[in-house]
Amino acid sequence: MLSRKGIIPEEYVLTRLAEDVPDPSRYRARERRARFVGKNGACNVAHKNIREQGRFLQDVFTTLVDLKWPHTLLIFTMSFLCSWLLFAMVWWLIAFAHGDLDQSTRQLHLQPGDGGAEDFVPCVTDIRSFTSAFLFSIEVQVTIGFGGRMMTEECPAAILILIVQNIVGLVINAIMLGCIFMKTAQAHRRAETLIFSKHAVIALRQGKLCFMLRVGDLRKSMIISATIRMQVVRKTASPEGEVVPLHQIDIQMENPVGGNSIFLVSPLIICHVIDRNSPLYDVAPDNLHHHEDLEVIVILEGVVETTGITTQARTSYLADEILWGQRFVPIVTEEDGQYSVDYSKFGNTVKVPTPSCTARQLEENQSILDSISFSPRGTIRKRSVRLKPMFCISDEPS
Repeated sequence: MLSRKGIIPEEYVLTRLAEDVPDPSRYRARERRARFVGKNGACNVAHKNIREQGRFLQDVFTTLVDLKWPHTLLIFTMSFLCSWLLFAMVWWLIAFAHGDLDQSTRQLHLQPGDGGAEDFVPCVTDIRSFTSAFLFSIEVQVTIGFGGRMMTEECPAAILILIVQNIVGLVINAIMLGCIFMKTAQAHRRAETLIFSKHAVIALRQGKLCFMLRVGDLRKSMIISATIRMQVVRKTASPEGEVVPLHQIDIQMENPVGGNSIFLVSPLIICHVIDRNSPLYDVAPDNLHHHEDLEVIVILEGVVETTGITTQARTSYLADEILWGQRFVPIVTEEDGQYSVDYSKFGNTVKVPTPSCTARQLEENQSILDSISFSPRGTIRKRSVRLKPMFCISDEPS
């Protein structure tokens, strides 16, 4: 419109429109590396072209537990409906073969006082159609017993069917109730209250570069025998030319209680010293961007104190989620004779003096630390609380 009125030259307008068109290649180059494990612990792996689907049916119980709730409830309902319909057909066939349906039809037309039908004993009383057979099947399997329809000792085959249906009903109840219980008590439910810091940090500790993260438990019930493991997942290539797209490398840790076991009563800072055996030995601040093929996976395992079920919580940190030269702020304070945790500052960090070099360069040249000034602070703060007097003593006016 502006070019038509002669206000702006047409060549300039066309050039600006061409520049405003987004370049797909530019945005494709900035795509983030695919995450192997999500922040919520879900594994980002799609299983395709599985030919032997029958293996899942060999472990039916686990397959039912792994299904989503709508599918589980659908199978739960259909299993009862199918069993009721199947045995209803069996009861109808038994009544048809014994002549109960014809005799019942004749009894409907008999006038009071007529003879000939009193000596007939049916297999199941009051079965006149498939609908009544279906109602009797429900009464037998669910043990309702309304009293209108009942078994007689006339047909041994009917007694056998009664026993089989009771056994089948108990098996279905045991499987489906056990499946629902296991779905409601799954281990990952407890993992929802096990939290990790959104970012990991790399800073100096005891004169060495350390990879640190914070983990905490929101519940008062403890995780017994809690252990934590970390792995680095990256793409590697062997000297023979073999490419491993997801090479998993274990890394050692140092936590406040030593070893891999942790006492997770309050939030802890898990520390990994970056030494010559660490896969992060050659990582520098310039490598911590979204193009870097680096992912650190953290796995926390333990036994739930209340249920005794083993649970596992997972998370991961990509290269751009690792903050260089920062440290977690203290969140534990001492108040009124007990320790208090402020979870609002769980993931907060503060900048600290840190050399901008790799752990290899720092180990080879320790003089780098001489130019850094430190101001250590305690990790546990004691908050002073001034108590107001309950009463005061004053002189009475004379």
